[in-house]
Amino acid sequence: MKIVIVGGTGLIGSKTAVRLRNKGHEVLAVSPNTGVNTITGEGLAEALVGAEVVVDLANAPVWEDKAVLEFFETSGRNLLAAEAKAGVKHHIALSIVGTERLPENGYFRAKLAQERLIKQSPIPYTIVHSTQFMEFLKGIADEATVGTVARLSPASFQPIASDDVADAMADAALGKPLNGTIEIAGPERAPMNEIVARYLKAANDPRTVEADVHARYFGSELNDQSIVPGDGARLGKISFDDWFRQSQQPK
Repeated sequence: MKIVIVGGTGLIGSKTAVRLRNKGHEVLAVSPNTGVNTITGEGLAEALVGAEVVVDLANAPVWEDKAVLEFFETSGRNLLAAEAKAGVKHHIALSIVGTERLPENGYFRAKLAQERLIKQSPIPYTIVHSTQFMEFLKGIADEATVGTVARLSPASFQPIASDDVADAMADAALGKPLNGTIEIAGPERAPMNEIVARYLKAANDPRTVEADVHARYFGSELNDQSIVPGDGARLGKISFDDWFRQSQQPK
């Protein structure tokens, strides 16, 4: 089966491609770097010839609210239209747990707009809502840091390793369309400030972490339901300790 991964050269895309190729599928990993651009449409029709499944992992190059919304709306429209012409049978997209719960967050609003386009399209689909990747813990700390202190919400947090995300995306690509959403998360849930402090300590980062219920996560105050999944989520197998140990191995 031919599977096209849009954003296939990124963190999740490259890992997902390996998994699907190892199962014997023809995988085309595309991105602007490979000459396929979902914004301009360059190379899109050619890439989708013969494709049965498309996995959309494209990410906006900027985070400014208006620009990121324009990216996901334009990319989504172009990609879905090209898929309809090519006869694609299953569209899979990676989104975020809590997109509908944090309207103050411009990135979440943009992903929610992308999801609406997918649901309005005639193409059968599966949307995968993931919690934050463990690989983003440093970035979360950086965004919250003033001086030597990171002020973070004590709201519930359940980050997932990128390898577990790639496993879920590969399984979705080989499964039947759900015409619905599934949630994935890491195996451990704890307050955000505690998990980030654990990361900084393991990384020998001298910053301290303070819990603040009013601390904003990229523009939004959080509660214990904001960015964690509901019952029935698929949980990853990789613990924080195992992920951190693996992340320190030479590449």
